[in-house]
Amino acid sequence: RSSYSCCYFVLPCCYFDFHGKYSRRQSKKTQYREYLDFVAQVGFVCGFRVEEDCLRIPSTKRVCLIGKNRTYPPTERALIDKQITEYINNRQTCPVVTHDRRAGFNHKDHSDIFKEAGSELPENETETAGTIWMPGFQPREKVEQIRNCASLPRDFVDDVVLSVANLLLSAAPQKSCSNMNGGNTNTWNQGESLSLKEVAEHLNKETLKRLKSEYGGLQTLLKNNHQVFEVLNGRVHIRDWRKEKPSRKTKPEVKRRLSAEAFKTRLCWFFLHHPDGCSLPSESCPYAHGTEELR
Repeated sequence: RSSYSCCYFVLPCCYFDFHGKYSRRQSKKTQYREYLDFVAQVGFVCGFRVEEDCLRIPSTKRVCLIGKNRTYPPTERALIDKQITEYINNRQTCPVVTHDRRAGFNHKDHSDIFKEAGSELPENETETAGTIWMPGFQPREKVEQIRNCASLPRDFVDDVVLSVANLLLSAAPQKSCSNMNGGNTNTWNQGESLSLKEVAEHLNKETLKRLKSEYGGLQTLLKNNHQVFEVLNGRVHIRDWRKEKPSRKTKPEVKRRLSAEAFKTRLCWFFLHHPDGCSLPSESCPYAHGTEELR
């Protein structure tokens, strides 16, 4: 309804109507199928040729509906808009929502709205002007700000990672333990585990302030750098790759035949920064021990 050139994609999930929870009307269909049909019907009423597709995502609700083409010419917009208004009113369940809302329930012709506003709008803006259907509605910005630490400058992230790693390594080392083959692993400094609070206390105020503006803050940044850290139950550990279990997924025969180093696209942090180097030999490490191993 925002403009004639509008297209839409919707992935129906929770069962809601225009004014509240969706009420079932057909017992012969599953609730999911009935709701999909309802959402598709909304598209048809709005003058779209609705297409249905199934997404390849790990979810039981993965049927999407797409509206790319209209079923009517632009000259019939006023007629279709009236049809939409009637459809919304017919499905209205809350008597409090009356004609005083400009949500299309008492929809005026767009030209009248422009006259009342006392201004003329450019041609490309007349389609969306005067279509504020719900008081206080504020759409999302076209470009959403990424706040999961992924957009932080690389040098800032590297500095934090190095500072936290040095903090853990300089603490009293953990007691030696044995690996799967019975060998001793105490020759490689695994560092100590510290709580997130203890780690935060050792970072400067400017760094903490910058991290607090991101969702998850310090914990998210450390988890994003899973090559170096392991965060369990609120405590930060240096990751020991000798203890990592191999993936349970069976790889295709072609990939199994290829050597691990053929897929190395990042340098090994431990090879570059750990005082004892990497705990794994080059052929076993999933990361490159030197630029010559990079793909």
